[in-house]
Amino acid sequence: MSRRQRTARARGRRGEIPQPPGRKRSALSRAMLWGLEIVIVILFAFLLVYFFGQSRTNIGQSMSVTLSGGDTVLLDTFSYQIGSPKRGDIIAFKPGGSETSHSYIKRVIGLPGETIQIIDGMIYINDELYLEEADYPAINDPGMAAEPITLGSDEYFVLGDNRNDSQDSRFADVGNVRRSYIEGRVWLVLAPRNHFGLVS
Repeated sequence: MSRRQRTARARGRRGEIPQPPGRKRSALSRAMLWGLEIVIVILFAFLLVYFFGQSRTNIGQSMSVTLSGGDTVLLDTFSYQIGSPKRGDIIAFKPGGSETSHSYIKRVIGLPGETIQIIDGMIYINDELYLEEADYPAINDPGMAAEPITLGSDEYFVLGDNRNDSQDSRFADVGNVRRSYIEGRVWLVLAPRNHFGLVS
C-alpha cells in the first residue's frame, strides 16, 4: 500500500473526507468574485453620489417661485463633464470662484460670446428680444446690464427667477459667471418633503 493510500485510509478512520483540489479553488474563486462585486457596488455608489447626489441649500428668495429659501437641492455634475451649461439651466456656482462663499443658485440666461442688455425691463440677447417660457416679472433694475455686456468665451450671464429680489450677474458682487465657478446643474429638490420634485 502506498503512503498516499495509507494517509487517505487514516483520514477516513478519523472521519475526515478528503477534499478534491478543484473544490478549494472553486471556493477561492467565489470569494474573489464576491469581493469584486462589493468593490463594483461601492464604486458605483460613489460615482452616483459624486455626479448626481451632491447637495446645496438655496439661500433667500431670489429663485422663487421655482425654489424657496431653505430648499435642499441635488446637483448634476456629470452633464457639465461631457457638455456645457445651456440657456435656462439652473446652476449652483461660487461667486468669483470663492471657496469660502456659500453657493449661489441662479438661472443661465446668456451664453459665452453673447451680448446681453436689459432695456425697459426686458432681456435682449445679441440685440434680439429674449422671450422666456415662464412668466417672470419685468426687471425694475437692470444694473450693469443697462449697457451691453459681452460675455467672454467661458462666461455666463445668470439671473434669479425672482428678478426684482436677486443678486445676480447684473451686479458687480456676482458679475459674469465663469465656467470654472460652476458646480453643477440643479435637478432635484430633495427637501423639505412638500417641495420634493424635479427642477426646471
